[in-house]
Amino acid sequence: MSEKFDNAILHTPFQSLHVNTQNFLRLKSLEYRLSFSEIRNLIEIAIDLQMWNEPSLQEIWIDDTQKKKILLHVKNFYETTKLKPKSYPQNPTLKTEHKIKFSTVAKESLGLGSCPVASPKTRCCNLMTLDAVESCGFDCSYCSIQSFYNQNTITFDKNFAQKLSSLKLDPNKRYHIGTGQSSDSLMWGNKEGVLEALFTFAKANPNVILEFKTKSHNISYLLENEIPKNIIATWSLNPQTIIDNEEHFSASLEERIKSARALADIGVLVGFHFHPIIVYEGYEKEYEAIVNKLLESFTCKEVALVSMGTLTFIKPVLKKLRQRAIDSKILQMPLTDASGKLSYPLQIK
Repeated sequence: MSEKFDNAILHTPFQSLHVNTQNFLRLKSLEYRLSFSEIRNLIEIAIDLQMWNEPSLQEIWIDDTQKKKILLHVKNFYETTKLKPKSYPQNPTLKTEHKIKFSTVAKESLGLGSCPVASPKTRCCNLMTLDAVESCGFDCSYCSIQSFYNQNTITFDKNFAQKLSSLKLDPNKRYHIGTGQSSDSLMWGNKEGVLEALFTFAKANPNVILEFKTKSHNISYLLENEIPKNIIATWSLNPQTIIDNEEHFSASLEERIKSARALADIGVLVGFHFHPIIVYEGYEKEYEAIVNKLLESFTCKEVALVSMGTLTFIKPVLKKLRQRAIDSKILQMPLTDASGKLSYPLQIK
């Protein structure tokens, strides 16, 4: 039985559970002769409850002679907790330590491709993505970047400028290219000459709309240099509640809007992404406040675009989140299939 348990916990977030929960689960698996799948399901439930700061598995467990009754009780508690709106603390403990290192390598090719969200079932803006930098210095709980790259290493391509200048585009075609998919577009400034190379590329290709998407307020390079007219700067916006609890180390909502205003003041088109929209207690009021702030602060001629999208996950991100076991309520939500990804049910959307 012990061997079955050891096999069942392989490639699961079991080791990320608190030790007392690990011991409890091991004990109950022996006592009730839990199956392989039952053990794995309980691990997932236990890690989610731990991340959400909800009652632990041992706290909700009710011993009974019938195993099915116990597991049904646990499942019902979990599903009920998952479906209720998230409730975030008023004054969360903010993360203060985030160690990252930088790496400069010679990549084989330029990372230019189609937006990974594009599919026959999505309303797509036909954005192309350009991987100017790999990995991000922010630590947003929901971000897919954590499943693609080494999260603590920021990678620059030493030949990025050369590759970009050699890129041949159809001069008769309009392109919308964004650099905010594999990293934040502005948080690194002009480190390794990235922004300088992008400015040069934009000037040489006036048929390209080049979008810098960011959660940063690092706009110094843009303020100090002449910005090509085909560059737009856009900000992902969420209420401060979400920024404090789920978008660690990123700029505050006020800083993001002030940065957008500063660039609009010098004639740069700006844009805003309400993405991901997250449901939690009081979310309607807080998102409405952002909309009202934007309406007060910008004219329609200053804003190139506003986009909206709900919280959506790919499965590797769920696995990574549970392995990290950070304090986060981001997975406390109903998850249904959305073209191979997981998101809110259509009714909520």
